[in-house]
Amino acid sequence: MVAAAAFALSPGAASAQPAGHQVRYTVSTAGPYQFDVTYLVNQPADKAAYNADAYAYLKRETVTIAPGQPWTFETTLTDPQWAYVWASSTTKGGQAAPNGHCEVAVDGQIVIQGDHPYSPLCQGTQW
Repeated sequence: MVAAAAFALSPGAASAQPAGHQVRYTVSTAGPYQFDVTYLVNQPADKAAYNADAYAYLKRETVTIAPGQPWTFETTLTDPQWAYVWASSTTKGGQAAPNGHCEVAVDGQIVIQGDHPYSPLCQGTQW
């Protein structure tokens, strides 16, 4: 135990990069619907880096979400204010609104929620 404590207090450990925050995106819906989900998977160094190549940091996929079967994705971000998830419904005419809901949880705590009939958006303050 003494060796472990000495390692934890060594200068090398003190200068290590800060640990990231576990970020979980969740999208749910009132009925089975298809969505185009766009979400941040990697944190850019700054807005300029993001603007130079947004798709180096974002991912977009088409998913079907049903009640009781939400879509989720987890990543690690140093600054969770970069969190971003947007679900755009691909609902066609004649179908009821999917009434989507999104959440961003940081280290197990929900910090952002959003509801929208067709396209819920949850984003941190960096946006």
